[in-house]
Amino acid sequence: MVFQIPDDACETRFVHASGPGGQHVNKASTAVELKVYLQKLGLPPGALHRLREANRNRINRDGALVIQADQFRSQLKNRKAAIERAQAVIDQAMIQPKRRVATRPTQSAKKRRLQSKKKRGQVKVNRQKPGFE
Repeated sequence: MVFQIPDDACETRFVHASGPGGQHVNKASTAVELKVYLQKLGLPPGALHRLREANRNRINRDGALVIQADQFRSQLKNRKAAIERAQAVIDQAMIQPKRRVATRPTQSAKKRRLQSKKKRGQVKVNRQKPGFE
């Protein structure tokens, strides 16, 4: 399920990037800090809960998902990368996990398991040095 992030839910800020780039990195603010305000997204409660649980380290006190991108030297590419990463995080939260159905092992499976344990134990006993009994 693809969820489109509304423009009014996003806030973009450009900051100085670290790393290689020579003088360019000192003059231009190419790194992007994207804030996506979760309340403005209009997500279903279950998806919002999953999003908060999976990304609790990325969500600030204001309830905004903060994503930083600085792998490119251009603002445009970094902004696009940040939006794509935010989109991927939200899409992942929209996927409802399958409910686990509790099952019990069959009687024959229990029997096979115990037989293999006995066999393994016997192998280990056969490896021991013989006693003087």
